[in-house]
Amino acid sequence: MKRYFDHFDNTAFDVIIIGGGITGAATAYEAATRGLRVVLFEKGDFCEATSAASSKLIHGGLRYLANMEYGLVRESLRERRILENIAPNFVHPCPMLMPHYRDRFKSNKWLIKVGLTIYDCLAYDKGRTWDRTKKIPNHQTLTPDQALARQPVLTKKNLTGASIFFDCLSISPERLALAFIKSAASRGARVANYARVNGFIRDDKGTTIQGVKVDDLIDGKTLEVRAAVTINCAGPWSDDILAMTRGNDTRHRLRRSEGIHIITKALIGETCAVSAITPGGRHCFLLPWRGHTLIGTTDTPYHGHPDDYRVSRASIEALIATVNASFEGLAIRYEDVRHCYGGLRPLVEDQTEETYSASRQYEIYDHGDDGLDGLVTAEGGKWTTSRHLARKIVDRLGDKTRLPISRSVSDRLYLEGSRIRDLPAFIEGKIRHYRDFDQATVRYLAEIYGTEVDGVLSLARKHPALAAPLNQAGDILAQAAYAARHEMVHTLKDIVLRRTGIATLGNPGENVLTLVAKTVAAELGWNEKRIRQEVSKTIGTLEIPK
Repeated sequence: MKRYFDHFDNTAFDVIIIGGGITGAATAYEAATRGLRVVLFEKGDFCEATSAASSKLIHGGLRYLANMEYGLVRESLRERRILENIAPNFVHPCPMLMPHYRDRFKSNKWLIKVGLTIYDCLAYDKGRTWDRTKKIPNHQTLTPDQALARQPVLTKKNLTGASIFFDCLSISPERLALAFIKSAASRGARVANYARVNGFIRDDKGTTIQGVKVDDLIDGKTLEVRAAVTINCAGPWSDDILAMTRGNDTRHRLRRSEGIHIITKALIGETCAVSAITPGGRHCFLLPWRGHTLIGTTDTPYHGHPDDYRVSRASIEALIATVNASFEGLAIRYEDVRHCYGGLRPLVEDQTEETYSASRQYEIYDHGDDGLDGLVTAEGGKWTTSRHLARKIVDRLGDKTRLPISRSVSDRLYLEGSRIRDLPAFIEGKIRHYRDFDQATVRYLAEIYGTEVDGVLSLARKHPALAAPLNQAGDILAQAAYAARHEMVHTLKDIVLRRTGIATLGNPGENVLTLVAKTVAAELGWNEKRIRQEVSKTIGTLEIPK
């Protein structure tokens, strides 16, 4: 990928997108595939904040049935299937076990049976996957003994059985978002991370947005970039972007909800994830992930500025207490947490006063209604429906501009690196081709790089030192070199948290981080001082709150 500032040519665009999370990335891709000239600016790294703080699930939103949001659930289930199709290496069916209890209304066997039957019906097209190995079956009911055989951590008292249903796991959300960015770029979109929008360009009357002023945080220069429409996809920072309109009524409506996750050693079997209704009537889950257990999540109001957000010890302790009370024999301690991460979900103000029950529906707001043309804001939403939200945003542009916009094709095109018709056959082929590498490593890399995996493994073959394993989960040093050369990285954190999985299981240690930094130093122009700074900053980011 080429960074926009490195090839600036005063091009006037059709669309400027502010924000490089999954909403901005999907919107850039959608607009580019429909013939628009697009540029995207992200003030940090792509998929750095909210989009990276996901539960790693691409799901229909079973719990939204309780709010009778059948339209949202149907949309989510359809989009789940589409993401399975266009990104088959990233999105995998995952069995989910939900226990039934006699003394908990929301866990009642028959209530769940009705809900899952509706869920199956709304997912009537779940078998229409391009890769037939990804076909998702209907739910099944287990006896108590069968449920405990699958997951012994279930609380036994009043257990009446369990249901097994399927949603999808996203093996690497950060790289999935990057695949959207790469796909947009391959269609002509211009993109830049570490590019902070600091103001808007208006017409002489001050009533139309004609572009943005943007700071290049790498080289320190400021540019003016013009477009017919600017789309605000800044998520929890959307209000900050709207504040730059100053005199215009931006109708501040955004609220923020904190969601955190923790990672521990493996606590459950690899056969399925397990979800449970907590004593407080909410839900929590345990996911098998890269030989560890991913535990989530919280949903609590956050009232500060998003720049100031950090995962707190109190939030971690509250999640641990909830999970320990929801399962039997876990006895998770604070010291067991190997990694934690969190983010802020943007919620539309008028949906509800309580963040847990707030809808994950999205809104597209045209600020022409406030007397400020040329500006659109996308608010709310979730990972699963991001492509469809992007489609609706671009559809809206056709209504408000004279831009020539073709029909949407994003549901029929593989993302970059994902043109794989049969994933198991693809992986087995790579294992045979790279017999000189550990099978588990090849399998893991084939999933997170797809058809780009040859670029990583050929580097490792050419330079054997780059084949060095960095953890037991499959990461190797060649990934860092590949990221530095091809994937627009600027910091060590970009590499170890978002282009690779080197630090997504926790701090890999100063020696590993230093080795990674030294490997990319020449490519990125880092001296010894910068290497030490990058290692120190990364260790600070990975620290568990005291």
